Amino acid sequence: MKRLFVVLIMAGVATLMSAQPSKRRVTTSNAIATQANANASTGSGTDRASLMFPTKQAMPDDVVWRRDVYRELDLTKDENAPLYYPVEPQGRQVNLFTYIFQLMMTNRIQAYRYNPDGKENFEAINKLPAKELLDKYEIHFEEKAGKYTVDNSDVPSSEVTRYYIKESVYLDQRTANFSTKITALCPILMRSENDFGGEIVPQPLFWVNYDELAPWLAKLPIMASNYNNASNMTADDYFAMNRYNGKIYQTNNLQGRALANYCTTDSAMIKEQKKIEKEISDFEEGLWGHMSPEDSIKAARQDSIRLAKEGTKATKKKTTTARSTNNRANASVKTPKTKTSSSAASGGTARVSARRQRR
Repeated sequence: MKRLFVVLIMAGVATLMSAQPSKRRVTTSNAIATQANANASTGSGTDRASLMFPTKQAMPDDVVWRRDVYRELDLTKDENAPLYYPVEPQGRQVNLFTYIFQLMMTNRIQAYRYNPDGKENFEAINKLPAKELLDKYEIHFEEKAGKYTVDNSDVPSSEVTRYYIKESVYLDQRTANFSTKITALCPILMRSENDFGGEIVPQPLFWVNYDELAPWLAKLPIMASNYNNASNMTADDYFAMNRYNGKIYQTNNLQGRALANYCTTDSAMIKEQKKIEKEISDFEEGLWGHMSPEDSIKAARQDSIRLAKEGTKATKKKTTTARSTNNRANASVKTPKTKTSSSAASGGTARVSARRQRR
């Protein structure tokens, strides 16, 4: 019966489709094809990588609280080392920059120019052509049929020892979740400004939209521990779990200033960074009332002592109440006996005196 019902529904749908004018059918097909091409060119959620490797959900636009901060990751630190090694590709294992560079050269992701203000801008006007990047940083390449290929040995992955990331800390009122999500990533090339050596200066290369990059990072395995080589995770898990360690160098503020614009000394910079970190942590603690493990143990111990005292007091009160009840009961029982004996005594005395009078 169910099969017959399904067949009837399918037949009705086919009849409706065939009943549409041919012009409308062509228009609908063209619209679907146009949307598919647009999705393929922009790397939207219909991309195969997005479907096969789902990542962290996107941040809603109407959250009730959000704080945007920019951090600088130093890959020479142990916490960030999984993004740097292996420096040279070893079989199928590559580091983060080599992987991003390959995705960009094969048009799987789009790179955007790093503007002087240091802010990301993912508009079409800021798209960075691959040829412009290769020429600017003198990366050797080969051109065939309008496509550029770069050998892995020519990718300057060893010189990319830092990253800028933009992360948004937000409170989602729908799910009551306090989350941190990376929204943009920028590799930094550490290289001298001239060919004759000199001081190494940071040269930000380009910005990448993290939501576009995340499905591909879900396919990139990295080593999570030096002590347990079987402990691996994906690069997207690494960022989603906030395993990195980076110092804040800028926030979104009304003046549009970076910390270096008003922190003139290293001590002032460190103090301001700690202040921003504390503001974020205080907001979260104000929501959930988080305590440190020591404070939690102390509070639990105090609660146990308080409950034990209350239990002792309750036991003593019950015992005292029971005793007073028993005393009242005993008193009520003894009282008639006392009256009887007194009356008997009084009666005996009267009889004795009466006998004496008769005599």
